Amino acid sequence: MYHVLHGALNPMEGVGIDDIRVRELMSRLGDGQVTEVILCTNPNTEGETTAMYIARYIKPLGVKVTRIARGLPMGGDLEYVDEVTLAKALEGRREI
Repeated sequence: MYHVLHGALNPMEGVGIDDIRVRELMSRLGDGQVTEVILCTNPNTEGETTAMYIARYIKPLGVKVTRIARGLPMGGDLEYVDEVTLAKALEGRREI
């Protein structure tokens, strides 16, 4: 099952929770059938803020909240990686 948000929170431009359908998401979680929500938002300030905001609302429901991995793209070159992307790649590392 999936739920598509209609954008990201952006208070500077007047975009709030009612504009991106967070309430509809929360109502879908009310029946207890969903055990995990995987957040997929853009890796920018608005996307990070939106993901954190939604996670804070969902966690009290006892639903696991995760986020897709971020980091270096396949075929990318370390020479051109910015600090934030490299930091996120290191945070999301896993044993092989």
